[in-house]
Amino acid sequence: MTQPQPKPIDQLNFEDALKELESVVHGLERGDTPLEESITAYERGIALKKHCENKLREAQAKIEKITVDKDGNVSSEPLDPEK
Repeated sequence: MTQPQPKPIDQLNFEDALKELESVVHGLERGDTPLEESITAYERGIALKKHCENKLREAQAKIEKITVDKDGNVSSEPLDPEK
């Protein structure tokens, strides 16, 4: 019986990618997977890690600092504006 193909990484949200990455790590830590499957799992794990890092960077870029001036006007600016 063949296993279903995993979902393409670029279609995973952060939570699903992290959950799969944790599963890959636990599977590799157990050490009961044949070598070729371990290599494939490791490669997918690296790709999942990069995907999670990118998702976190994207989220961080969206975080804004909300300010209220003395007249009560609300505005926002990047939390860490680039100089």
